[in-house]
Amino acid sequence: MSFFGVVRQGRKDDLELGKGLWRRAHDRFQRGLDRYHQVLEGVEDDQLYGELVEIANSLAALLPRVRAVCVEAQKRSPSDGLDVPGALAGVHRALSKAGNALATTAEAAAMLRLAVGPVPVGALSVHRRAEAVFEQVADAERLMNEQGENP
Repeated sequence: MSFFGVVRQGRKDDLELGKGLWRRAHDRFQRGLDRYHQVLEGVEDDQLYGELVEIANSLAALLPRVRAVCVEAQKRSPSDGLDVPGALAGVHRALSKAGNALATTAEAAAMLRLAVGPVPVGALSVHRRAEAVFEQVADAERLMNEQGENP
């Protein structure tokens, strides 16, 4: 992305996500995705690489969903600080857990990359950790929808 593209995206993010809690939740998830993709660069085993790329694609597909939750949360409860709004505390908790689970998923992928010899179960440990990311994002969406039904 060009310099001006980065500046424009930053302004768009400021407008849609604010500069507080929801922006941090979104950016943390994006950094976790970036880290996971960095880990992929060092995988030498083709079969393992293929499995990890499938997981990476599935995780990357979550980013627009995370962004949508954060944008809606910013609309409902604008944040320019780090105070968690009571009404959306569950949404924030689920987004935080999703970010943590994504970091753990990247860590599991890194451990597989460093394994010596063939990995007998493939990327099973990474799949398990990625499932937690999917569950937490779905939980954040569900909580956001429930909150919208009961203002």
